[in-house]
Amino acid sequence: MTKIYMYGVSEQEIPIAEKWEQLTDIAVTMDPDILEADTVDRCEGYDGVSTYQYKKVDESVYETLKSFGIRNIAQRMAGYDPFDLELATKNDIIISNVPDYSPGSIAEYTVAQILNGLHHLYKIHDQVRQYDFRESLAIRGGRLARATVGIIGTGRIGRTVAHMVHDGFGAKVVGYDMYQNEEIKSILTYYDTVEEVVEKSDIISLHLPATKDTIHMFNDDLFARFKDKTILVNAGRGALIDTEALIRALDMGKVGFAALDTYENEFDFVKHDYRDRELNDPVLTDLISRENVVYTPHIAYYTDESVENMVHRALQSTLEVISFNDARYRVN
Repeated sequence: MTKIYMYGVSEQEIPIAEKWEQLTDIAVTMDPDILEADTVDRCEGYDGVSTYQYKKVDESVYETLKSFGIRNIAQRMAGYDPFDLELATKNDIIISNVPDYSPGSIAEYTVAQILNGLHHLYKIHDQVRQYDFRESLAIRGGRLARATVGIIGTGRIGRTVAHMVHDGFGAKVVGYDMYQNEEIKSILTYYDTVEEVVEKSDIISLHLPATKDTIHMFNDDLFARFKDKTILVNAGRGALIDTEALIRALDMGKVGFAALDTYENEFDFVKHDYRDRELNDPVLTDLISRENVVYTPHIAYYTDESVENMVHRALQSTLEVISFNDARYRVN
């Protein structure tokens, strides 16, 4: 019988994987621990591997998997930055992801945070909790219909956000992408540089992968080009932003509100309970303490639809490699 080892399994994934197991008659062993040097031996004797990997994979893992005869690692999310694609290829390991488990889920989160920033809902919530029911300029909202939204990265998610804010709210939409999409040009105006987009935008929404060309793209120089009190939403990758530069931009008023679903050093914290532990990250502590920053622990995607698609498509990718030595969603 074909056997798949599934790492990083959360409680809500179990019934979905069990149902897939019954439908396919393939044995799936589920492990809450992620794929690491000290857990990789658990998959010996299996035909394929899936993981929900938010932490960099140790280099030794690829060679160990190859020695087991395992030819794949199927990531159950879009991000594949924890993997060394060159080293995986060298060891005949196919890395796959789930690029489109629910673009609408992340897009809806993005629009919700844009509205949060525009209408100062975060301030109003805190004010009401203190029984302060007054109107003031500090909580007077803006209109999305009168704003220009800059989309950085016009893949599936970025395009969905563009349609939501344009078709649903009447916002003007501009954007940047190295690979422009012809369909979206009917509602979005492309500019040749990120700098041009941020200079013209009241709201910036990030939807790029983390690559050597995009890491810390948002730095002191770029923040200096922002309009004052720009709303910034990052539901892409934490490494896109130099976080200390963002803090300086917040202090200077270049960023008026930041909604961050990702943080560049989040891997030690995401999925963990720190209520009785010291955070030991002064930058993250600073962000969380600010009234005009909303940090969520990488959960923009987190809907019923997303979780089901992530499990099904990753397990299907594993089966594709086992059966055909290739996968539709391979990234290396």
